[in-house]
Amino acid sequence: MPHATPLIATLVGGIVLAFVLGALAHRVKLPPLIGYLMAGVVIGPFTPGYVADQHLADQLAELGVILLMFGVGLHFSLKELMAVRKVAIPGAVAQIGVAMLLGTGLALLLGWGVAGGIVFGLALSVASTVVLLRALQERRLLETERGKIAVGWLIVEDLVMVFALVLLPAVAAGDGSIAGISNALGLTMVKVGAFIAFMLIVGRRAIPWLLHEVAHSGSRELFRLAVLAIALGVAFGAAALFGVSFALGAFFAGMILSESQLSQRAAEETLPLRDAFAVLFFVSVGMLFNPHVVVERPLALIATVAIIVLGKSIAAYLIVRAFRRPHRTALTIAASLAQIGEFSFILATLGTSLELIPGAARDLILAGAIFSILINPLLFSLISRRESKAEPTALAEAQAAVSVAKGHVVLIGYGRVGSLIGEKLIEAGERMTVIEAEDDFAGLPASGESVTVIGGNAAGPAVLERANLGEARLLFVAIPQSFEAGQIVEQARAINPALRIVARAHSDEEERHLAACGADLTIMGEREIARRMIEQALRPA
Repeated sequence: MPHATPLIATLVGGIVLAFVLGALAHRVKLPPLIGYLMAGVVIGPFTPGYVADQHLADQLAELGVILLMFGVGLHFSLKELMAVRKVAIPGAVAQIGVAMLLGTGLALLLGWGVAGGIVFGLALSVASTVVLLRALQERRLLETERGKIAVGWLIVEDLVMVFALVLLPAVAAGDGSIAGISNALGLTMVKVGAFIAFMLIVGRRAIPWLLHEVAHSGSRELFRLAVLAIALGVAFGAAALFGVSFALGAFFAGMILSESQLSQRAAEETLPLRDAFAVLFFVSVGMLFNPHVVVERPLALIATVAIIVLGKSIAAYLIVRAFRRPHRTALTIAASLAQIGEFSFILATLGTSLELIPGAARDLILAGAIFSILINPLLFSLISRRESKAEPTALAEAQAAVSVAKGHVVLIGYGRVGSLIGEKLIEAGERMTVIEAEDDFAGLPASGESVTVIGGNAAGPAVLERANLGEARLLFVAIPQSFEAGQIVEQARAINPALRIVARAHSDEEERHLAACGADLTIMGEREIARRMIEQALRPA
């Protein structure tokens, strides 16, 4: 194959295999991240068959790190952090300290030294943003108090890791003496301070101004390119001019951009490319993983997984309880943090390249990440079962007391759209059943003679059965997640072929998808706004 250059072969091989294995992981209810890592293992040097170009993969992974860190900065919310600062800031710092002590202890037992132990412990202390957010979203916990504490906790962990990425090269550059390390750290802090000052004085004005100017040009293509130019340009400039890492430059570019009114649009426009290079980053990490560590170091691997799943979780639970938060909140945060991911991989890769940790430590970190991510959904399932047995919620009690009305309207989702629908149905005296996944959502209507509230994920057949769809006359699917909505529509149509189903959509593709699943009517917000505006234009004066 004369055209199969190493770059093309690495890109194509990594992305295609990542898609196949990621799809398989998703099919068996695992995060696709596991599939991406396995794709790297398959094309890595430790398994038979095709071996991708590791040097090129590392360079592609650098782009992935830049775009990952840009995304972290773009979604950084000081407001969310301040709302839960009393728990999240001291809690996250204390939990990182516990994980570092446990990791350092294991590293010393394995003979890696104090510096290697600190890097190893840091890598085990930080949870995966991708895994944590997905777990909270699936359980509709993001908007609850415990969800906000978990996200705030994660923000603090991310900030600590950003500064760790800045300081590690300085530690490695020292001559081993306290004076040498102090001088290297001092020089690094001066460079970081100069970069931060430059970004706050110049970047804070120039970046939003540039983005607004491009947005006013009306070119979506130029806007997307401008966002990528800012992310990559600031990251490269930070390294070239100030001598700081790509990661810190990209993070600050995203954080400055997050203050702009166009931040949401910037995040949406660059998401496909960020996801693509993030996948290549995970594939590259998988290529570094030697699966023989499972056989060669089983006890060290068990200890590593125990630190991640048990040590961190127990520490987080006790810390949250020490702040007098409910038992359920403490359990949710403990389960959310019982895994590691992106930052751990970045730290492991950097620590190995700086010769602060051996290759065996990196292998244990990667194996620990894979096993902890596999175990994480089981922890949430155990918590859910325990809560349902030990602490019956007010919703469950209301469900037992109120029978589901016949000839009723079923409303799935009681968020911004669903609550408006529900209020009008209640005013009209309609008999209504509301299904909402979050059992402590403050805005839910009270159960009574005309209203029944069911807690649970409507995509689960058991939850839909409790809504008595066979006797319902109308179903509103008001949740914004199109794929989940499609599953609900399909199941509802199978239960009651004569049921009228009205679903919410955000695009023409979603409308077609929901219609194909069996929805009688799909309503898109933009189209309804346009219709009402046209009515105003054509209304007689």
